[in-house]
Amino acid sequence: MTKRIVAVFTGNRAEYGLQFPILKAIDDHPSLEYRLIVSGAHLDQHFGRTLQEIKDDGFTIHAEVKIDMEADNLDATTQAIGSGVMSMGKALAEIRPDILVVYADRFEGFAAIIAGTQMNVPTAHIEGGDLTEGGALDDSVRHAMTKLAHLHFTTNQQASNRLLAMGEEEWRVHTVGFPAIDLIAKNNFATSEELVAEYSLDLTRPIVLFTQHSVTTEFDLAAEQIQPVFTALRELAGDGTQIIATYPNNDAGGRSIIMELEKLNQENIDNIQIYRSLGRYNYHGVLALARQSDCKVVCVGNSSSGIKETPAFGCPTVNIGSRQEGRLRAENVIDADYETPSVLGAVRRCLEDDVFRNKCRNCESPYGVGDAGVKIAEEIASVSLGTKLIRKRMVLEGKAREGWFR
Repeated sequence: MTKRIVAVFTGNRAEYGLQFPILKAIDDHPSLEYRLIVSGAHLDQHFGRTLQEIKDDGFTIHAEVKIDMEADNLDATTQAIGSGVMSMGKALAEIRPDILVVYADRFEGFAAIIAGTQMNVPTAHIEGGDLTEGGALDDSVRHAMTKLAHLHFTTNQQASNRLLAMGEEEWRVHTVGFPAIDLIAKNNFATSEELVAEYSLDLTRPIVLFTQHSVTTEFDLAAEQIQPVFTALRELAGDGTQIIATYPNNDAGGRSIIMELEKLNQENIDNIQIYRSLGRYNYHGVLALARQSDCKVVCVGNSSSGIKETPAFGCPTVNIGSRQEGRLRAENVIDADYETPSVLGAVRRCLEDDVFRNKCRNCESPYGVGDAGVKIAEEIASVSLGTKLIRKRMVLEGKAREGWFR
């Protein structure tokens, strides 16, 4: 039996961590064979060059797609999308996949989905229909990717409802849950012993896991917005809290945050450690410490992982600023603004309020139960790849009723 060739595109470390269960399920499926295309921050030394993590997971990299992004602004992002479309087109022409899988809402994925759909490659989009109103450009890009894609795998029913409201045909839309939950459900992460050895942690003292990305509509304020947060982290470290900070994504404004992180690192403050990337295995391991009643852990920043992954660990989250506004969330999230007292107050509540910590430990995740990868692989293996899949229909008729719709 001839296997279907599934091209999977990944453009940064966080996205790859979410795609791991999908890649694994495709690799395990008897009717499928993957072709992994890596791009973006995976190839950028500034953001950790995470190719080795992929190889350590046992996956073969079939194509490296260079996306040129030399500057740290929106002009560079537009140029990156253009270069990404051309480079991705060449990779797809060589691989000639039966179907392409693209994730979420980033500009690298946007370039990939433009190339794929314009080449009549059936394209599956994961995580469409979500909302991140604070990210502004993220929502616009994600919804545009939805209208280009031929198959949709959403993380929750609300997201599926939005795709149907956008005129997508019902048979194309599949509610599968959040792929990262697959790994969490299998306890596929670092043990406390491994983490203590790797990061010299003292599990009797509080731990803050910190990641702050730029907000694309406010990228020029990224360095300014992070300063009050750093002040809060310094004070927490002075009180004995252990801070593990990681680099941001390669969005516009990301490099300015990295520069500030490097300055903070040069201060050699006790209890503050800064890494380009922890890797999925260790990152989830730190969050999992929150499951232990005698460990106090809080996720701080504005990463989507603080909203979507932490509920599965029962880990409290302090969400800073506007980047995740509108995102479906559980009861473990406290919002804070870009002010030191706001951040400090929220973190200390997460660490010191036993009632809230117990509430977090027992909260219910709205993002599925841990079988997304298998569901996605099965649908990719069984869907008909003919003209019906490629030729999209708008199912909303737009009929006038008492005048035009507003």
